[in-house]
Order: sequence, then structure tokens, then C-alpha cells
Amino acid sequence: MNYNNIIVETEENITVLTINRPNQLNALNAETISELGSAFKILESDKSVKAIIITGSGTKAFVAGADIKEFYQFDEDQGKELASKGHQSLFDLVSNLSTPVIGAINGFALGGGLELAMSCHFRLASDNAKLGLPEVTLGVIPGYGGTQRLAQLVGKGRAMEMIMTAKMVTADEALNYGLVNQVTSQEELMAACKKIALKIVKNSSVAIASAIRALNAGYTDGVNGFETEIEEFGKCFGTEDFKEGTTAFIEKRKANFSGK
Repeated sequence: MNYNNIIVETEENITVLTINRPNQLNALNAETISELGSAFKILESDKSVKAIIITGSGTKAFVAGADIKEFYQFDEDQGKELASKGHQSLFDLVSNLSTPVIGAINGFALGGGLELAMSCHFRLASDNAKLGLPEVTLGVIPGYGGTQRLAQLVGKGRAMEMIMTAKMVTADEALNYGLVNQVTSQEELMAACKKIALKIVKNSSVAIASAIRALNAGYTDGVNGFETEIEEFGKCFGTEDFKEGTTAFIEKRKANFSGK
């Protein structure tokens, strides 16, 4: 499929998805959000893709925010619809994707950019990265899950401070906060992400999908994460990967998972 704003490249069961709007610091406009949503759905259905890395083109920005020109004249109902549609079409989609998604934050991750990064299952950042939710400087709040996911990752107090002050944190501060898992140089960022991704693809993709569902359940209102874990644990026993993994362990050989 051809895209105007993103580049999709797959190698060794790993797809690198690059947001390619460098002149706009990879800002998220409606078309880009739509293309990303479409690409993630296609990649999730492709069982040969076992890990996805998302990053921004160039050396300045992962995603510097949303394209404000598209919505600065919206009224209340349009604003609510904008947020709701964004949650459904991209941000919640990424968070709940059964294929692991790694955010490679290669520069500014601001507003919707940080919200997209936080939707990923985990994040690595280059040492030049700056992360923040500056929406209150525009008279609005984060609308793509930022108020919820930031608090889940860094704690309520730090999330309150970051959002209320519109503070940008450095990569090292983000690491200290637990907002990112690792900090590398810009040159080493993709290699570090791919190193982790290669470890992921060796494991059972169906077990990983179950783990994602169980982990996410613990952060979902009205859902008992322990009960979800029990359910997903039981389901694993009915998979070919479980039979292969346990048999390989007993036979003292490496498992060859089919993803079924």
C-alpha cells in the first residue's frame, strides 16, 4: 500500500514504520493519523511481522505534536469528536495491538507525539530527545490519552507537574521517570531498538499477544487484571506454541514457534 506521510519497511520479521513529514517535524495531521491506523491494522494481520518499531524521519523530531492548523477553529462537539476518533483510530489501537510496538523517540516528542509514543508498549529515546505535553499553553489539555498514560507511566504527581507546567523533560529525566526504558545516542537508537526486537521475535508471538492483553487489563477500569491473566494463561495451553515450547524445553533444544 502506498502512503503519503509514512514509510513502512520490513526485514527479519521486524517492521520499521517511519513518520515522514520532516518539514513539519513529523506533526500528526488527520491524513497521517489515518495512514498510521491503516498501517498498524495491516501489520497486525501479517503474522510474519512479529515486532514493530515506530520512529520519525530526520534527526530533530519523533513527532513534534499535532497539526494545530487543522482544528484551531473547532467547537466543543468537534473537539470531542476529534479526541474520540483519535483514540479509536490510532492511539488505543496501538496500545492494544497484539504485535509488540517499540517507540524509537529520535528527537522532540511533544503533545500528540508523546501520546503516540506512550501508546507504544515501551519506548527508547536518543539522548537529544525532549518529551512533553504542552497543550495547556494552547488553552486545551492532552486529548489522545496523555492524561491517563502519562500518570500510569510516571505517577500522578509527576504527570500533574508536567501537564500543568507544560514542562519538557530531557531523555535522561524521562529515563529516571520511567517514561522511557533506555537512552542511547541518536546514531545507536535504531540498532538498540532492533536488538530488543530480535529478542522478541524469537519468542512465541501468541504468548506475547496474551501477555499484552493481560498487562493492559490491569490498567483498564472495570477489568480485573488477575482474572484476565488467569484466562490468558489458560488459553496458552491450547496453542501449538505451548506444545512446541514445553517440548523443546524437555528435549533441551531451541523452540521453533509457529505463532499458532
